[in-house]
Amino acid sequence: MSDLTSTSGRARWFVRGDIDGFFGLALDNLVQLLLIDSLCRFVLGFPPELVNGRVLPGAAMSLVVGNLYYAHQARRLMERTGRDDVCALPYGINTVSLFAYVFLVMLPVKLAAEQAGLRDPAYVAWRAGLIACLGSGIIEVLGAVVAERVRQITPRAALLSTLSGIALGFISLGFFFRAFARPLVGLTTFGVVLLVYFGRVRFKGNLPGGLVAVVLGTALAWLTGIAPASAEAPPFAGFFPPVPVIGALAQGFTELELAYIAIIVPMGLFNVIGSLQNIESADAAGDAYPTGPSLAMNGAGTIAAAMFGSCFPTTIYIGHPGWKALGARAGYSLMNAGFCAAILLTGTVTLVAWAVPVDAALAIVLWIGIVITAQAFQVTPTSHAPAAVLGVLPGVAAWGTLMAKNGLRAAGVGTPGGPPFSGDLIAKFQQSDTWIHGAFALEQGFILIAMFLSAATVELIEQRFRRAAAWMFVAAGLAATGLIHAYTFTPSDAVATLAPAWPWAAAYALVGTLFWLAPLITRPSDESHG
Repeated sequence: MSDLTSTSGRARWFVRGDIDGFFGLALDNLVQLLLIDSLCRFVLGFPPELVNGRVLPGAAMSLVVGNLYYAHQARRLMERTGRDDVCALPYGINTVSLFAYVFLVMLPVKLAAEQAGLRDPAYVAWRAGLIACLGSGIIEVLGAVVAERVRQITPRAALLSTLSGIALGFISLGFFFRAFARPLVGLTTFGVVLLVYFGRVRFKGNLPGGLVAVVLGTALAWLTGIAPASAEAPPFAGFFPPVPVIGALAQGFTELELAYIAIIVPMGLFNVIGSLQNIESADAAGDAYPTGPSLAMNGAGTIAAAMFGSCFPTTIYIGHPGWKALGARAGYSLMNAGFCAAILLTGTVTLVAWAVPVDAALAIVLWIGIVITAQAFQVTPTSHAPAAVLGVLPGVAAWGTLMAKNGLRAAGVGTPGGPPFSGDLIAKFQQSDTWIHGAFALEQGFILIAMFLSAATVELIEQRFRRAAAWMFVAAGLAATGLIHAYTFTPSDAVATLAPAWPWAAAYALVGTLFWLAPLITRPSDESHG
């Protein structure tokens, strides 16, 4: 009898591998929750009663609802197929939307409210965030209707390589830097992860590798002074039950300007595409979940967040193959729901971070990023490898652009009293042969850009030239509406805008025309490119 089935023959809710999966997913969620807590308090100036009483309980509702659903979905798939290796879809707060709604919606709204002399500008910003979150959720639910058709016509390499770009840049490289910045903790725990998961061994006593890495990392962090962050532990905040905020949502509709639709609509669309790609990733790993219900539940989780006070959309996470390889099944999702509820409804997010620093568990997330990056090349046809590489590039470019921006801010650009972000930066970067204009353009809509370029390349490899042309024509249309490539400067950033990006639209159209005419102006080549 498998350890994944009970004596009654029904699938078990918990197995040993769920512990490893829980540590990885809970850490991923914890990072987002710590960002929410710090950004809301120190960037947006939200008072503690708003953060603890509304924002964090709203996030708890969204995380609990979604995690419970995906755990139940995995268990049903186990029972329907008779398989015992089904892993639930990972789920949590959407990192890209988190930053977008803080810096591109709520912070500008707060500053405008302060300049207008309105009462409680922090609450005005919070209500704007609620509307942005609600709008994203509605787009995600509506997108579930057509998402399966999109998945059917999109080559697997295009879906998975886009995730690989995100995993390589935004997950792996950032934690890789951190591991080498504090090598005694980072490299040691990474060595544990490499030994257990790539070496395919288990510690004696059946101790989970993830647990060993976290415990060892925490001990080393305390011994070396990385932890705790302060001498005294944060106090227990109390219990804050989720409360509907319908009145705040209604008021927010009257306050939010239409200009912010330029942020809300692209973010909603990107969330749909990102979740769709992650469902494809799960399918490639052997777990075929229905696209429509999976995406609809993701959108419902985002709507639940807004209805109960959180401004931050949820998403089906990147990393399913990694969690599955850890041995996680349905239980890790249930454990994550309980963990998030416990720390969010009591306002003790900072207490957890005080005791267990990110350094102690970064190796698990780093390993997840490596697995996802590798998947694009392992489960797609070998001949499609060039398309997979091309699909990786925009994600890495977007991460590199973020690093360039952070470097500029570290030098004082875009900060109070410093020079603003402006077109002058383009010429200065170009003096060192760094084409930052292209980087800023690639950053806007990079998920869609990666998918279109990779999909078109797959079609070219298969000599389906008219299909390749169609992908380019769609990209041209999106560039013409400003959903990809279009950006503008603010004093502190280069941000997306819905203004038409005509140079890129024209370029995509010309390339599409070339591909369309290819059957008429070319002939098959006998040359080998092997």
